[in-house]
Amino acid sequence: MKKKVIALFLTAAMAVTMTACGGSNTKTNDNAKTDAGVDTEAATDATAGAEADRTTFTVGFDAEFPPYGFMDDNGDYTGFDLDLAQEVCDRNGWELVKKPINWDSKDMELNSGSIDCIWNGFTMTGREDDYTWSDPYIDNSIVIVVAADSDIQTKADLAGKIVAVQADSSGLSALTSEEDNDENLALTATFKELQQVADYNTAFMNLESGAVDAVVLDIGVAKYQLGSRGDGFKILDDQISTEQYGVGFKLGNTSLRDKVQETLYEMVADGTFNAIAEKYSDYNLSEMICLEK
Repeated sequence: MKKKVIALFLTAAMAVTMTACGGSNTKTNDNAKTDAGVDTEAATDATAGAEADRTTFTVGFDAEFPPYGFMDDNGDYTGFDLDLAQEVCDRNGWELVKKPINWDSKDMELNSGSIDCIWNGFTMTGREDDYTWSDPYIDNSIVIVVAADSDIQTKADLAGKIVAVQADSSGLSALTSEEDNDENLALTATFKELQQVADYNTAFMNLESGAVDAVVLDIGVAKYQLGSRGDGFKILDDQISTEQYGVGFKLGNTSLRDKVQETLYEMVADGTFNAIAEKYSDYNLSEMICLEK
């Protein structure tokens, strides 16, 4: 696909509301105001010129969120999202700066300018108006993991149980968000405790020791954990919710978003996007891609 066609497609895609994968809420974001009441159109104008001189691209990510971002056996940061970001940088002549962050500090990092985006299996659902988003590129589900010998078979069996989630995660949001979420709120109300932990390694250690009865998390991360920890766990057929991942930029930073988005569509069109996903075939990422040519 030629760049001109890609650009036309991108323009059309951004006019669609984010009701399905491949849509976008960027029109709403572009006309929104920041928490301080500053018109983001002015912020867009201020950043447009800076993008032409960009030499680095700093990605904020959770270093314990495989397969999207994690430290490999050699001590290097890697993952599906970081590989995508590296390809975007290579095509634009930027140096990729990988910055691991505390997930509950991600907004401070973004708003202070210490990172250019949050790119790490970042859930758009429920955050549509908080960031300037790329188009969604992954369809994801929030699932329940229990011990292999657990008597928990469905999410209804979580009543009276201790359930763990990562703090400020999509799993936590799926269980506690008050917007159009009556079923999951009712489910959460039946738990003995909803325990928040710093990372999923801690959650699985607690599950293995019996300190918690279940862990709620993203399906890609769940498959990674089960693959690396043996046969001691299982994913329930019941799901908490489905969601979509996007790249989150500071509200109003449409110039950088547009450049990254255009490059992603180029990568989809020439097959590079799917080739990167195939590197993580153990997590079925190719089946989850929803960014279309």
